[in-house]
Amino acid sequence: MAVTEELTFHLEDFDGPLELLLALVAKHKMDLHNIPILELIDQYTRTVEQADPDPETASAFIEMAAHLVEMKSYLLLPRSEEGERMKQEFTGQLIEYDQCRRMAVLLRAKGEQAPVFVRQPMEMEWDNTYTLHHAPQILADYWNALAGRTRLRREPTQQQFEPLVTAPMVSVTSRVVYILRSLISGAAARMGQLFSPRQSRSTNVATFLALLELVRGGRVTLGENGELSMQRTRIKEKK
Repeated sequence: MAVTEELTFHLEDFDGPLELLLALVAKHKMDLHNIPILELIDQYTRTVEQADPDPETASAFIEMAAHLVEMKSYLLLPRSEEGERMKQEFTGQLIEYDQCRRMAVLLRAKGEQAPVFVRQPMEMEWDNTYTLHHAPQILADYWNALAGRTRLRREPTQQQFEPLVTAPMVSVTSRVVYILRSLISGAAARMGQLFSPRQSRSTNVATFLALLELVRGGRVTLGENGELSMQRTRIKEKK
């Protein structure tokens, strides 16, 4: 982008109207934070009038020129708040664009200092030889499973099924009585004292369900640390 002494600009050399405005600011050595707006507007409109670009290129420049002429009309009025607002907005827009342009130059310089070279990925040679060893029966079982020759469910043996059938059934009601008696007699004051590893799984499960029923019914209160207390008064039924 070249700027001659006669200020003859070719608009296609600029990325947009802000680029041309910054070139005018630099040419006339204006302070970007204290721009003589009226002088800059005159320079810009004169430059756009002298240029003869194609309509697609000139549309953005003409739109900016119309905006600047409107701003100038407000600034010529005494104590125009709208003109001052437009001036501050326009100055901030120029400063931001100038900072972005400077940052782009720095990023481009850094990118050129650290070039990135890429190459085609190397072709890897794969060895598909299976090196593990298995017992023949394991291989046969897996082969039958893949062929769909195995049963989906295996029938349980008598040793596996017998404990489920012969396990004693423990009612929740009997464990409710057990918990209340333990609390009344003082044999249990904490939740952990109601359970024992010597008891069967069915007994512990029934005890836990019974405790839940008592807590839900309000007969027993369970503390944060497992303390148990029994409500001795009769609970009034809700009507």
